[in-house]
Amino acid sequence: MNRFIEYIREYTKDKTVCILGFGREGKATYRILSEYCSPAAITIADLNPVSKEANDLPDSVDIVCGSLYQECLERFDLVFKSPGIVLERSPRDLRCTVTSETQVFFTVYRDQIIGITGTKGKSTVTSLIYHVLRESGKDAKLAGNIGIPVFDIVSEMKAESIVVCELSCHQLEYMTVSPHIAVFLNLYEEHLDHYGTMERYTNAKRNILLHQREGDWLYINHDLETEDTGAEIRTMSSAAKEADIYVHDGIVKCGGIEYHIPCDSVKLLGIHNHYNIAVAYEVCSHYGVTDTQFQAALCTFDPLSHRLEFVGRFAGIRWYDDSISTACATAIEALKSIPDPGCILIGGMDRGIDYTPLVECLAKASVQVVCMETSGKRVYDMLMAAGEEVSEPERIHYVPHLEGAVKLAAEITPDGKSCVLSPAAASYGIFKNFEERGDVFKSLVKAL
Repeated sequence: MNRFIEYIREYTKDKTVCILGFGREGKATYRILSEYCSPAAITIADLNPVSKEANDLPDSVDIVCGSLYQECLERFDLVFKSPGIVLERSPRDLRCTVTSETQVFFTVYRDQIIGITGTKGKSTVTSLIYHVLRESGKDAKLAGNIGIPVFDIVSEMKAESIVVCELSCHQLEYMTVSPHIAVFLNLYEEHLDHYGTMERYTNAKRNILLHQREGDWLYINHDLETEDTGAEIRTMSSAAKEADIYVHDGIVKCGGIEYHIPCDSVKLLGIHNHYNIAVAYEVCSHYGVTDTQFQAALCTFDPLSHRLEFVGRFAGIRWYDDSISTACATAIEALKSIPDPGCILIGGMDRGIDYTPLVECLAKASVQVVCMETSGKRVYDMLMAAGEEVSEPERIHYVPHLEGAVKLAAEITPDGKSCVLSPAAASYGIFKNFEERGDVFKSLVKAL
């Protein structure tokens, strides 16, 4: 804690500071600055209104809100950007220094951090590693994109603490510090509405490894490009046998060592979760966790909500909530993972991703397909245009929204089969986030 305080005090001393975005992370930044630092001035800038009274802010704090809130940035020495904020101008074009909680925290504690990123699976791997380390007696801390701002854990930090930190592309976008242990799980088309191209999205993610150095460790999907930074590299795969860490049929193989996943005793469903378990196994082994300790912790791990979560049996159907799914690959995996699949609900906000792999899968699948919202309409149209390539085209349906999709699924899913919401699309513009979408889905199912 003292090391961190000394650094941020000096970093912000006598500087004009702007907190850009006053959500959970912006409020954590303000608490640290107001309690421990002495900047020349603090300003909060946000698109949405910020109430001084509701947030207990003193008169000395300026507030800039509204559509022009980013026009003030060049008035400041330092700008702490929240991950959810999309900069209207590149930091290279601004006179101020753009930083973030993550950048500052990593500058101080990077040697104690396990950073996890990837398009899919990062929350599961992050929470699983944290759970195993804690159950094995380690002083593990959970933070990052999982919902806990890194500044919220600084008071708990000790020399022996291990920070397990989920990192989104938005947190990594402008980072110049990489964690001591970096985990890069996978990469699929995602967030193209923000980045425009897959190349820009990829470049943001790659900051997790680009600034590593000798003595660091990189665990990376076998299909992704690595970088010679001096870090020790271990590749991971559930398909390529030549990978350093290979998982197949529930067996993790690494350097002559085999670990058998107790498939009948764990709550994580699907081959993709076997991959997640393999990654967690190897990272935890790095910290001296034994197979016995790992297995005991793995069997007590409860999967996160909205990730192939079993909702219950209603109307004679087993229902699964996979609202976290925003990519083709996750929807395809959902169909492979649930028992006795009978129906899948697809669709949400259309962010322009290529749905060809999903359409090809659904064309050959023997399940009912209920498409909804704008991306679902595109998938439906692609399936209808595929003609004879689609087996039993009468099983492909379109309804505008989730409520109608659940109602239809209840009517057409064969008795005793499973139905999964795995949208392969974002929820924005329809729901606040994927959590709200999943909660609404579960409410609709339970109302059956």
